[in-house]
Amino acid sequence: MRAFAVVVAGGAAGTLGRHGVSSWLDSTHLFPTGTFVVNVTGSFVLGALLAALVVRGDDTGDRRTLRLLLGTGFLGGYTTYSALAVETDTLLRGDHVALGLTYAVGSVLAGLVAAAAGIAAARAVTR
Repeated sequence: MRAFAVVVAGGAAGTLGRHGVSSWLDSTHLFPTGTFVVNVTGSFVLGALLAALVVRGDDTGDRRTLRLLLGTGFLGGYTTYSALAVETDTLLRGDHVALGLTYAVGSVLAGLVAAAAGIAAARAVTR
């Protein structure tokens, strides 16, 4: 039950963070900037967090609590791949096929690059 509460607390904070960033960045532009930014930055931070935790030892005790609080909870609430799917569908159905495909593929590729950069950054710092 403690693990559940930790994930819920992190998720609530992450969702509020996502809402704040998305509200700040999204405007009348067609490109969903807010969702793109939260997903890419969330991928970077998740890569860094998990790499740093792995270097420090087994997934037990405080490391497990941090992973659940920050990784599963906060970053799970902060990132939003469901919004990516909805926004891509909206662009595709709105006759913005090139932008929709660019957004979808670009988001996934940028997320992968960001996660790899996060892993590399954490490894460099924790050595």
